[in-house]
Amino acid sequence: MVYLWFNNNMVKKKKNLNQNILVTGGSGFIGSAITKYLVKKGKRVTVFDNNSRGKLRRLKDVQNKIKFIRGDIRDKKKLRQINNVDTVIHLAYVNGTKFFYKKPFEILDIAVNGLLNILDFCKSKNVKNFYLASSSEVYQNAFKIPTDEKEMLKIPNVHNPRYSYGGGKIISELYCIHFAKKYFKKFIIFRPHNVYGKDMGNEHVIPEFINRLKKLKKGSKFLIFGTGREVRAFTHIDDFISGFDKLFTKGKNNEIYNIGTTEKITIAKLAKLTASILGKKIKFKKTKLLKGSPSKRCPNIDKIKKLGFKQKIRLKDGIIKVIN
Repeated sequence: MVYLWFNNNMVKKKKNLNQNILVTGGSGFIGSAITKYLVKKGKRVTVFDNNSRGKLRRLKDVQNKIKFIRGDIRDKKKLRQINNVDTVIHLAYVNGTKFFYKKPFEILDIAVNGLLNILDFCKSKNVKNFYLASSSEVYQNAFKIPTDEKEMLKIPNVHNPRYSYGGGKIISELYCIHFAKKYFKKFIIFRPHNVYGKDMGNEHVIPEFINRLKKLKKGSKFLIFGTGREVRAFTHIDDFISGFDKLFTKGKNNEIYNIGTTEKITIAKLAKLTASILGKKIKFKKTKLLKGSPSKRCPNIDKIKKLGFKQKIRLKDGIIKVIN
């Protein structure tokens, strides 16, 4: 087992602050942001990640205050060597739209076998608090926009590899909901919606647009998938953490919370906005939308707003923060 201890001089915490938290996928884009948030809250944090897409550099600001263990959640033996945990925040997964199509079996393997290992770990270590990262992908093409947490979850076509991601998240939710009834004192599901920010990986819309626009030669057309009228609502990572803070400190047991914004934009307007920030004018070359991609996605966030959440970073300002 590989241990990277970043802290040998951890200050003793007061009892009410001394939660011992395991963050799976904690060197990923969202996981590392949650890890840094927890450290600021005075928690003792262990990060478990195989760094397949996670990066240790994301944790450099807190490297002296956390314990990092490199491992795969499908490795039950390695998981069982972790001790002194009372709370698990489970994010380990395979993210990035292109991987939905390229790695459906791996995604489902992690969603099912990886999760079962985590739940077995929780049972054997008497973990009492569990926070599950789900996804807006569970809604697919929602019947109602904005979409609240009571929306019917579905897998429109089991033969389409895209649904391995959303399907895996639905399976994860089902497992955890019924496991929680017997083993957890506090259990919350959160569904992030199109979170973006610096250093998130180029498999996502905003960083991909930024990178391609920077390289776009004068006179060349900018490629987008679909008609350009597809709608999304993007959430800056700082706003996501603000939402996570609200459910972590005030969220109710056995509840599900969307974390996102209602600032809707079409994909064409997103491309033009990003181009204008970079000082470019563009014309589009359009190609077919990837099979299974939803035409509209925007969350109803009334539930998290009741806990005090407010969007602070508008999309244009968020894109500027990513570019700079």
